[in-house]
Amino acid sequence: MHALTPRPRSALRTFLNNEASGGLVLMGAAALALVLANSPLSGAYFGILKTYVFGLSVLHWVNDALMAVFFLLVGFEIKREMLDGQLSTWPRRALPGIAALGGMIVPAAIYLAFNGGPDGHPRGWAIPSATDIAFALGVLSLLGPRVPISLKVFLTALAILDDLGAVLIIAVFYTGDLNLVALGGAAFVLVLLNGLNRAGFADVKPYLLLGIVLWVLVLMSGIHATLAGVALALTIPLRVSPGKPEDATSPLHRLEHALQPWVAFLIVPIFGFANAGVSFAGMTFGSILNPVPLGIALGLFIGKQVGVFAFSWVVIRLDWADLPANATWPQFYGVALLCGIGFTMSLFIGLLAFPTSAELQDATKLGVLLGSGLSAGIGAVLLRLAKPERTPEAVPH
Repeated sequence: MHALTPRPRSALRTFLNNEASGGLVLMGAAALALVLANSPLSGAYFGILKTYVFGLSVLHWVNDALMAVFFLLVGFEIKREMLDGQLSTWPRRALPGIAALGGMIVPAAIYLAFNGGPDGHPRGWAIPSATDIAFALGVLSLLGPRVPISLKVFLTALAILDDLGAVLIIAVFYTGDLNLVALGGAAFVLVLLNGLNRAGFADVKPYLLLGIVLWVLVLMSGIHATLAGVALALTIPLRVSPGKPEDATSPLHRLEHALQPWVAFLIVPIFGFANAGVSFAGMTFGSILNPVPLGIALGLFIGKQVGVFAFSWVVIRLDWADLPANATWPQFYGVALLCGIGFTMSLFIGLLAFPTSAELQDATKLGVLLGSGLSAGIGAVLLRLAKPERTPEAVPH
């Protein structure tokens, strides 16, 4: 009997571990930003973010350059899971896919219900539509084995599809005036990258060098520069053979595993630190009741749980998918609550929705922090109280 070729260390489990731990670091970075923004050091905090370096402010370097690396990893996750992972077949995509769809539609509808009038700001409709996988998995990690791995996999798959939806929303709805020359140059670079892929180049250096050129051209084109990361990811080779596990030497596999800890423990926390800081000076309880923060907070806290849970319940009742293994309905509902943690992507979309209004950006941060905080706290309590599925007792002989 021939020995089986060992499968490389599960990229999904590595991702879960890195993102869960990274989520805890992200929580700490966001908390530190809030403390600094409301302390005597607030002037230094905001001053550093506004400092210009090589033509861009520090905040722009974080949001346009560092986050392009984050989106590169998002693109890797989407491509790998679609080709050789939890989303590689339609039955596997059914539950997280339809749950993600519900989790985008209902929050957007709630936001527009508060912002569709003359005093509202409908451009922010997509802010509560995203799930922050690092933050959500960080909360799950605090619960340990109380939550079955199947629910963690479901949440990961849902968040990856959520990210795909967010990428499409950014590309379609938050693109500025187009520079057709730069856009044509970006398209040419993508042709070159695709040519390298088809020619079988396994060295990642040419891809990364062309990726930098692609980022500059996309930045100049009017499309948000972070989308260059997703486009680059889709051109990097992933060797998959039918019936065989993913090749651990694939350029995508190697680069993804190299980037994961940097993104989870450095890039995303830096983004959180740079963008979570909101000064509460002059704010009152009534500030929360303004259309933008209220629409975002309720969209995340109410819209996400209702959209994810209701759409999933229908799919499972129609026998199009099964409840994740060893999970109960209360546990599933608790995970649906955690989907309302929209932190990273919600803040990012907020910057795109209101690029010139500091007041609306602060309102966005307030709504995201409130909605994400409620979703995290109540979701964690529910999952801690939810009883695990009972295993049949052994029958004595």
